[in-house]
Amino acid sequence: MDYISLETERLALKVLDGSFAPMLLDFFTRNKDFLTPWESIKENGFYSLDFQREQLTNELQKMGDDRLFKVWLFEKADTGFDKPIGSVALNEIVRGCFHSCFLGYRMDEYKRNQGYMTEAVGAVIDYGFNKLALHRIEANIMPHNKASLRVVEKLGFNSEGLAKKYLKINGRWEDHIHMVLRNELME
Repeated sequence: MDYISLETERLALKVLDGSFAPMLLDFFTRNKDFLTPWESIKENGFYSLDFQREQLTNELQKMGDDRLFKVWLFEKADTGFDKPIGSVALNEIVRGCFHSCFLGYRMDEYKRNQGYMTEAVGAVIDYGFNKLALHRIEANIMPHNKASLRVVEKLGFNSEGLAKKYLKINGRWEDHIHMVLRNELME
């Protein structure tokens, strides 16, 4: 599989293989407390090299099967791609009459509020609509996650309502605002 790499003004967005497991383990370890309120409870072993290597292998398989598109974010100044600062994924891609997916993203605690995530998600949306021919990208965001809501609102997502007790986050069923962006070129 050819590994895709996208660029924005300040970022390199890269598909990673198992050789990046140590860097991802570092990312998740240093951001554990910051990400915990926004994510599901991690499986046993998540914070291990073996788990991260296996996760990257599984993600590449899903990408090869056209069920996922995921990139990790690096600042362009990081020419050795040594320190990922976040990720953006188009998860659960469904084809047929749907051509839709779920958007997910996470950012390093110390790189937030710099516009990086809006920049990266914008590039991934462009790739999803123009290269993957997706019709809809859906983002489900907890109402109190104001930073995440700002990202998708800046990119033109619209609310389609509140889904009660939609996802189990950090051990609790949480309400989520269902945000959607449609590829109007496919309509």
